[in-house]
Amino acid sequence: MSQPTPRLTAADFQPEVLRLFDQYVHGDLSRRGFLDKAALFAGSPAAAAGLLAALSPQFAAAQVVKPDDPRIATRRASFPSPEGHGTVQGLLARPMQPAGKLPAVLVVHENRGLNPHIEDITRRLAVDGFLAFAPDALASYGGYPGNEDEARAAFAKVDQPKARADFIAAARALRALPESTGKLGVVGFCYGGGMANYLATQLPELNAAVPFYGGHAPAAEVPKITAPLLIHFASDDPRINAGWPAYEEALKAAGKRYEAHIYPNTQHGFNNDTTPRFDAAAAKLAWDRTLAFFRQHLA
Repeated sequence: MSQPTPRLTAADFQPEVLRLFDQYVHGDLSRRGFLDKAALFAGSPAAAAGLLAALSPQFAAAQVVKPDDPRIATRRASFPSPEGHGTVQGLLARPMQPAGKLPAVLVVHENRGLNPHIEDITRRLAVDGFLAFAPDALASYGGYPGNEDEARAAFAKVDQPKARADFIAAARALRALPESTGKLGVVGFCYGGGMANYLATQLPELNAAVPFYGGHAPAAEVPKITAPLLIHFASDDPRINAGWPAYEEALKAAGKRYEAHIYPNTQHGFNNDTTPRFDAAAAKLAWDRTLAFFRQHLA
């Protein structure tokens, strides 16, 4: 009987290649640019292409909660967003048999729109007893195109002021749903982590915010934050971590409630279990902390 192929991890790649991939994922390096630079480490263009394939998401293999899971109910939902794109659309998920009203959690995707991984995260929250809604910033641009390169290209065209207004509208609409207790949390990853920090400055009704390795709120906006923050960082993430000391100083100066965790030997994106940057131990700990934080503050 053949043994299953061991799952690749960040340790299987040269640090320089991981840094190149991070630049590629965040739009600082084109696909061709990644392949040309990675070939210097891989030895050939063909080997560089193999590296990119190995680092790219494998959505089906990592899926935790299937779309037809009998424990949950899901549907596409849309809400008015007059100051944004007119309508904000996304995936709404809840337990199939909720015991009364549910605390609500807004889920904010990375810089590729509402892809299968973020849909899976949304379903996981429903399994854990939350009313979860994941808006799609690409909805007004054709939606997630089914390809990560195309999704990044589409995302670069998004009107970001309108997108921010869409996420505000989505949060308020989610909180006001009949199924909601009125308690509201937000969790976001990468771009979504930055959006979680932003929403904490814009929504006095927010009860908890959990940014994963996201851009920080400007110091001048920190006094507006009322929700407690649970902030997750990867240890090997200089692009994001460089801004943390100033953000933490502003949080302390304003007397804000927060806790921050830096997970050793992890890469940006360590919670995303569709790529080799995933770190199973760190992701489990961060997610357990996230669920406990929401249960504490959204109860």
